[in-house]
Order: sequence, then structure tokens, then C-alpha cells
Amino acid sequence: MPERVFISTIGNGIARASQDLTGHWSVSSLLAGSSISCLAADPANLGAVYAGTKSNGVLHSNDFGQNWKPVGLEGLAIRALCASRTDPNTVYAGTKPPALFVTHNSGVNWQEIEAFCKKRAFWWFSPAEGRPFTPYVQAIALSPIDPDLVVVGIELGAILRTTDGGRTWENHRPGALRDCHSLAAHATNGDWLYEGGGSGAGVAFSRDGGKTWRQPSIGLDRHYGWAVAADPARPEIWYAALSPSAWKAHNEKDAQACIFRSAGGAPWQKLGGGLPEPLNSMPYALLTDPASPGHVYAGLANGDVWYSADHGDAWELMPFNLGSIQCSLIRL
Repeated sequence: MPERVFISTIGNGIARASQDLTGHWSVSSLLAGSSISCLAADPANLGAVYAGTKSNGVLHSNDFGQNWKPVGLEGLAIRALCASRTDPNTVYAGTKPPALFVTHNSGVNWQEIEAFCKKRAFWWFSPAEGRPFTPYVQAIALSPIDPDLVVVGIELGAILRTTDGGRTWENHRPGALRDCHSLAAHATNGDWLYEGGGSGAGVAFSRDGGKTWRQPSIGLDRHYGWAVAADPARPEIWYAALSPSAWKAHNEKDAQACIFRSAGGAPWQKLGGGLPEPLNSMPYALLTDPASPGHVYAGLANGDVWYSADHGDAWELMPFNLGSIQCSLIRL
């Protein structure tokens, strides 16, 4: 079993960095020719990970991402995946055009959550990927304590919420960002959720399980948000990656991005401590470690991964490069 593994989407496949018992890192490219759009680690099964493809359903690995097999939804464009902490072998998948599916047996069988599609009145169009300009499920967050609480973000549409496992859905939640780029649920506290997006303040959070949201902006000097993450021990400490605009964020050499930290409701603090200021490559991923409070990782579009062990005060560049990180990075 490897000591640590990072897996990122690189568009045409995935990149995998693994550390052995001696501390040596090696990087490999896998699933060449597969258009991978998203990843999800399974917190209930060590070494298990799911990958969504843009045209051919879901793939599954049980060996830390070394070998993969198809596990359903073939022919569908998968845009978001999330595995449950409370319900083993349960995974949600969101698609383009917007639809939501769930499996309770690691992909052996999938069921469409039909009530989800009844909320189409709250979805617009998305110009993010070119034609066809249709919206899609961009992010899914699952409660760490309540298996029936699911929050779903639509790219340029809405933040929708169910408290009964998908039988009924609430309309767009007050205060949430309609142009959702990422959602995160706290690792243990079921009240806290976090969002990064391209509208409003660029960030939002909820302290009531996603029912209502706030957009704290004091201290932010840019408002195009993407990745968010929260400290596993202190949900009031969370992180966000922001750029001045969509055009800047997705510019490979001039993102002008920064990572910010919010602590206990205080104004946002721009983090430096060794990070380039600003970051020329967008941090498309922020990760925290449920077993290590204070630890945070930032995955950049150019394949670099930065690491902090002190809530983002000091950072160091990790000794590998994944080549590219397009929207999704996970740590196993």
C-alpha cells in the first residue's frame, strides 16, 4: 500500500503521483484516451476511487487508482461525483444535461433520482464549454452525518437541496451562488457547507446544512471563486481560491489568483508564506486531511501541488508535478 497518492484529471486521462515507504515519489499517466471530467475518493473504502467521463459513464478503482473498470452509466456525460461517508458503497453522479443518479452498491446498479429534474425552471444555460450551451451538475455535497441530506450545484443555475434522499427538492437556496463551481461539506460537522462560484462574492457558506447561505466578502480583492475546503477540526476555518475574472482564472499563465483563509468570521486573509503572489496558475483544487487538522493542499492548473501544515501560514512545493490539474484533484 502506498504512503500517499494524489490523482488529478488532466483532460485526456488522469495523472497519479504515489509515494512509497522510502519517501520517493513517482508520477504516471493512466486512462489515456479517456476524457475524465471528475474524481471522487470513497471515504468508506480505503484505496477506492471513482472517475467520471465526459461521454462514457463512471469508472472505478479499488487499488489507489492503478487499475480501472467501468461501473455503469455508459453513454452519459458525468460531470460530478461524490461518495457518501455515512452510507457505504453509495455514490451520487451528476450529468450534462442535468440529471442525478445514485448507486448503493458501488456502481453495480444505478437509479435516476427523477424528482431532481422537476426543478429545471431554475436552470439557465452555461457558456462555460461551448456548444451545446446546456447547464450541467457541477458539484455534489453529502452530509457527513445524515444520508438523506444532499446538496447539488448547477453550473449557472442553482443550488438545490433535498432532506429526504431525493424524493423532494427545495428551490435555489437563499444566499447561495447560482454560478456554482465547487461545493464541499465539512468532514464531520453536518451543519457546515461551502461553495465557490463565479457570481456575487465568489464564495458562500452555510451553517444550517445548506438551507440558507451567506457570502462573506470583507478582505477579498477578487471575486471569481473556484475551489473551497475546510479544516476538519474547526469548521469555521475554511479556504477559497479566487481570481479576478473567468478570463483570468482560465488563463494558463496569468490567472492572478490567490488563496484566502477565513477564520471564525474574521475578514478574509490572503495567504502567502512561500506561495507565489499572485499565482499564475489557477488553484482548481483545495484539499484538507480529515486525520490532520491544519493541513491543506492546493492543486494548480500547471500540475504543481503546494502543501501547508499550519492552516496556510507557510507553504512548500511538493516534490512532484502532475502535468496538469483540470478541475479535480483527490488524495488517497
